Amino acid sequence: MSSTPPPAAGAVGTGPAAGDADAPVLAIEDLTVTIGTRRGPARAVAGVDWSVRAGQTLALVGESGSGKSMTVLAATGLAPRAARVTGRVRLLGEELTTLPEPRRRQLRGRHVGFVFQDPMTSLNPVLTVGRQVSEACEEHLGMTRRQARDRAVELLDLVGIPSPGRRVGEYPHQFSGGMRQRVVIAMALACEPALLIADEPTTALDVTTQAQIVELVADLRRRLGTAVVWITHDLGVVAGVADTVAVMYGGRIVERGDVDAVFDAPAHPYTRALLAARPDPQRAGDDLPAIAGAPPSPLDLPPGCAFWPRCPVRGDARCEHELPPLVPVAPGHEVRTFYPGGENA
Repeated sequence: MSSTPPPAAGAVGTGPAAGDADAPVLAIEDLTVTIGTRRGPARAVAGVDWSVRAGQTLALVGESGSGKSMTVLAATGLAPRAARVTGRVRLLGEELTTLPEPRRRQLRGRHVGFVFQDPMTSLNPVLTVGRQVSEACEEHLGMTRRQARDRAVELLDLVGIPSPGRRVGEYPHQFSGGMRQRVVIAMALACEPALLIADEPTTALDVTTQAQIVELVADLRRRLGTAVVWITHDLGVVAGVADTVAVMYGGRIVERGDVDAVFDAPAHPYTRALLAARPDPQRAGDDLPAIAGAPPSPLDLPPGCAFWPRCPVRGDARCEHELPPLVPVAPGHEVRTFYPGGENA
């Protein structure tokens, strides 16, 4: 993709798993995030496990406040200073939680690309887009200013920016919202990262541009073999981009599995409620089903299933007082329940 290839992964110390095609690019185990507040500790994430491999897309799904973004921020060392993070996180086989911050920053900058939902907050309005794309190339790939600028032109062309040689010298305000998001994606891909994290990357865009961005990320994943973590509340997007999906609620995973298995046979009441709330052209004019109530506060999570107060099929006090385990219901499909296959599943 680039006339000036980046250094080999081993040159940055990616760890022993870098050359193992079967090893996860990013794997987290029992990740818990507790944030100290004036009202007491807030448990934003509790005991989350998942992994993503090269060329695979994992979708993290759930309402706002379910812990999706915090899981990824904590895993990559970007959680708030007030947060206490426990668990294990391995990036290309190297344990991140025990590394000093300078080393963690080096690994994160070289091997993880971030795309956030609002491109205007990701771009500096007083720097040209070319300068913002090329900075990472100078910092992490050791390129000269000229080499990095040439690389920026290549990247802008890769993500579909017309006339990249001219537009590399323009500023963010000269680009549309969709074009700015493409610039952010170019920044994320500057060092050819092993992992791309897309956190609600289409929220602020119109429907046509959303479809273009979704297809762009899917195409880049296929061409470059990048692992992708796609964070969203839009299950319609998930169906088109993900290989596996993890549904989060109250800081925990309540259901996960292959995307086809979860969509064809959703086993948790929360997943079924999310799927039912999707717009359907065949129900045009009908009111969309809504999930009653609101997500729980991380300051006051119930002792059992966090979804119990809103659950439409609750009927057993056990769910209210005990945390259901994550159990298999089919090959490649797990759900957090006491009743696998039962009416309360």
